Amino acid sequence: MAVRAQFENSNDIGVFAKLTNSYGLVAIGGSENFYSVFESELGDVIPLIHTTIGGTRIVGRLTAGNRHGLLVPNSTTDQELQHIRNALPDSVAIQRIEERLSALGNVIACNDYAALIHPDVDRETEEIIADTLKVEVFRETVAGNVLVGSFCALSNQGGLVHPRTSVQDQDELSSLLQIPLVAGTVNRGSDLIGGGLVVNDWTAFAGNDTTSTELSVIESIFKLQDRKPTYVVNEFRDSLIDSMT
Repeated sequence: MAVRAQFENSNDIGVFAKLTNSYGLVAIGGSENFYSVFESELGDVIPLIHTTIGGTRIVGRLTAGNRHGLLVPNSTTDQELQHIRNALPDSVAIQRIEERLSALGNVIACNDYAALIHPDVDRETEEIIADTLKVEVFRETVAGNVLVGSFCALSNQGGLVHPRTSVQDQDELSSLLQIPLVAGTVNRGSDLIGGGLVVNDWTAFAGNDTTSTELSVIESIFKLQDRKPTYVVNEFRDSLIDSMT
């Protein structure tokens, strides 16, 4: 199910939120209704962490993560780091990264198995990404753009990439990531997909300007029709069984 949302007057909700299969980050904003949209969809399934990063609200652009881990930039304060660590599930690792390209959400696009990164990211950072997020890392561009995190959105079910991505590039990225990809837009024709869309395996949030055609493309590529967070249900069941034995 894809839901439309807006942060104050901005439709770039991927700038102010980060969503994975095991947690979500939402910026502390003037409009609590943004948080409540996420809360109503996800509040009883995964923890939603209300936070800033380095004192700013652009948490979606500064962080990168999946269900295994969360990467935050060096500008993150100790207090913010502690707050996020306390709210994250125990199984999720959090790592602060010293990286020149500090808007990690713009330079890393990942799901739970693979990550695309900006070709100029440090070698050391690449290793940290692979270790913390438990993913295979590929240095790639999307439609010639080095900011891979800005121009695509990935889940374990599929991915949406920049509308000018050639069929050949789509095929190449699709075989690297092992998921189907489609070229598309959000927010009535915007190619900044990472900025206008956050998605996990069973739900997606797109900016208010996103048309119904764009939403239907999002729902079909990410296979969101009537999806339930099965992996979460299974994990809860497993942990219940563990605690009973």
